Amino acid sequence: MVSDLIPDDVRRFVLTSIASVPHLEALLLLRATPGDWPVARVAERLYISEKAAERLLLDLCGSGLLACHDDIYQYHPETAAMRETVSDVARTYSQNLVAMTNLIHSSVERKAHQFAAAFNFRKKP
Repeated sequence: MVSDLIPDDVRRFVLTSIASVPHLEALLLLRATPGDWPVARVAERLYISEKAAERLLLDLCGSGLLACHDDIYQYHPETAAMRETVSDVARTYSQNLVAMTNLIHSSVERKAHQFAAAFNFRKKP
């Protein structure tokens, strides 16, 4: 079963901290290549707009995964446990790309359906 390919701690992290595949790709990019990353460089490497790159980098900063200074970002998890979990995520992603991508997409789709459902008004009996 595909879900058996993803450890529970990795699954929890992805479902609670990773909003999209580009978020994960950005996180893993900055993790793999330590140093200063301006928004433009991240956008170029991920083939996304600078505006989209800035949005996802700010999301990752808000999650405590990156350090943010003006327009410069660095991989810097707030805790050792978080750093270890991201290492597990990177390993799982490299070994089970399709399962991880499906997990992220299912989370995004589920959130979209929940959001849309909030606007469904039902007639009271």
